[in-house]
Amino acid sequence: MPRPPDTAKRRELLDRIRAYVLRNGLANLSLRPMAQALGTSDRMLLYYFGTKERMVAEALADYERRPLVRARELLESVGSPTEPAGLRHVVDEVWRQFRAPDVRVALPLYLEIMSAGLLRPDRYGSLMRDVLTSWTDLLTRAFLNLGMTEDRARTQATLLIDTSFGLLLAPLADGHWDRADVAFHTLLDGLEPGWHVGGSSSEAVGNAAAN
Repeated sequence: MPRPPDTAKRRELLDRIRAYVLRNGLANLSLRPMAQALGTSDRMLLYYFGTKERMVAEALADYERRPLVRARELLESVGSPTEPAGLRHVVDEVWRQFRAPDVRVALPLYLEIMSAGLLRPDRYGSLMRDVLTSWTDLLTRAFLNLGMTEDRARTQATLLIDTSFGLLLAPLADGHWDRADVAFHTLLDGLEPGWHVGGSSSEAVGNAAAN
């Protein structure tokens, strides 16, 4: 019977694969040069991960979960906010984490994967979908704890997450991270009034557009 893969070795390889892909991107990624750089063989990489696409997706999914885990831990440590100001504090902290250098360095690669996923959804399509779904589900639960209905909570979470991802990706092209910060906080200024139980989702969107 074949020996099962060494989980510690697999974990180590994932960390090194992620670092390699962050340095080199996806465009010309080839197993043999990567394996050489990692001090292993392409056959060994396939043994542990099955395919190149699965290997890259797993390495990056693990990297992406770090801010998500931090956000979950923050919500667990302070309890899910029951007031809009408390939720805004949490969202502000999540934004700060994504703007941190160790996370921001991965953003160009996520943009590359988003493009690859549109062209070849069989290879990378699920990665960004899973990322967006995880974040939207997390914030939907937070909005539910403010007393919103399920539909309204998911709408607010979708609006906040999708817009925030756009604000993270746009500065990769123009380099204006300070403008992105101002835009993000302007977005929150417009959305927060609609997070009160008596507020409406459409009111929040209108306020955000007016600001």
